[in-house]
Amino acid sequence: MSTRAGAPARGAAVYGAVLRRPGALLTFAASVLARLPIAMAPLGMVLLVERTSGSYATAGAVTAAFAVGTAAGAPVWGRAMDVRAQARVLAPAVTASAALLAVLALAATGGAHAVWLCAAALGAGLTFPPFSAAMRASWRVLLHDPAHRRAGYALDAAAVEALFVLGPLLLSALLVTLPTTGPLLVTAAVLLVGGLGYAATGPARLGPHERGAATGGAAAPAGSAPAAPVTGAPAAPVTVAPAPRPPAARTALLGSAPLLAVLATGLAMALAFGATDTSLAATARTVLGDDAALGLLFAAIAGGSTLGGLTYGALSGERTGARLLPLTLGVFGAGLAVVALVLAAPGSPPTPLLLGVLFLVGLVIAPSLIIQQALVDALSPPARTTEAQAWLSTAVTTGAALGTAAAGAVIEGAGVAPAFGSAAAALGAAVLVAVLSQRPWARAAQASGAGGAAEVAEVAGRA
Repeated sequence: MSTRAGAPARGAAVYGAVLRRPGALLTFAASVLARLPIAMAPLGMVLLVERTSGSYATAGAVTAAFAVGTAAGAPVWGRAMDVRAQARVLAPAVTASAALLAVLALAATGGAHAVWLCAAALGAGLTFPPFSAAMRASWRVLLHDPAHRRAGYALDAAAVEALFVLGPLLLSALLVTLPTTGPLLVTAAVLLVGGLGYAATGPARLGPHERGAATGGAAAPAGSAPAAPVTGAPAAPVTVAPAPRPPAARTALLGSAPLLAVLATGLAMALAFGATDTSLAATARTVLGDDAALGLLFAAIAGGSTLGGLTYGALSGERTGARLLPLTLGVFGAGLAVVALVLAAPGSPPTPLLLGVLFLVGLVIAPSLIIQQALVDALSPPARTTEAQAWLSTAVTTGAALGTAAAGAVIEGAGVAPAFGSAAAALGAAVLVAVLSQRPWARAAQASGAGGAAEVAEVAGRA
């Protein structure tokens, strides 16, 4: 985790230091595999149900049921992972979710009624755990240096961006080589293998008190031993004094106005995500007249986001916290406004220009997500950070679904350019919330003391 001089690794070298940490590479790889199905399942459902029922409306309803399930279930699983070992929660949950995905695939080919298909999709979503929130808790166990921890979060965000490009590509390849049920059955198998693999890792097996001792957060009860290292070596019998229980831990998690403000920015940003995805699909089909161009458009924005996230994570400066969020969200919105203007101009828009603007837009997406996740960590009680991160996942999932639906209506009524404009407007709202929340975020982070002085400085931008 350090250079030869003993200083923590910085720049691009920080990622090597992160992945060389004992247990980090295996845990991270398993979590990535476990999250691949979230990028495959929705498209797999659409393709399967449309082919078997002949109705896009039915396919959309089934996919919506899955999205509703994941949004509703995430906070429940997050809270469960805060009060017991992740492995005890994840193993039965992913087994149930994978089984229900397989049931959905077989029921669709068997001609089951749409109601039963929606029920299976809803159940698969409800039992799909928030692996991103779980992995974030594992990073806190594995990485103790603030710069390395931030790099781990950035690596994670970049991987998620890559998944949403690779998932549909893999699904498309499976669709060519396998029977109709094949892609969704493979998705279920990937979920089962990845989920159980992650549950078997060292950080996932730690109980809540062991995690608290390992991260320096909520300590174990007096007289108990600290957690053994994730490599499995026995811990020394050292007595750990109990930490005072934060007052926020005794209140409703969503009773915190600063935390709700973070969730509001995430929801507004996700509205833009959903609207952008739908608008890009419409751009490829109706504006550029080439469905194959959709892959290029997505690759441009996802590639920018991956690079932006990795660059952000490699930064060693301290002025990279909440103060930066209005700027990143503003650049995101301004870029989408430029796309809207390009599409509204007379004539066929130049594809290279669109790709360039989308790449620049993508540069700020992953950093925006990382900053929001860091704020959630700093503003939530140490014993409930997994649940809080799951609420952020729910806000993003809900916002993306609403944005997708809203953009479809705008495209039908006014065209593609106004749809990008509506996405930019949603980001304008997110910027406004982020600007107005700067002081409350700084005060709340300083009052909670979550994560220590270094984490407060990281999140509050040393306000």
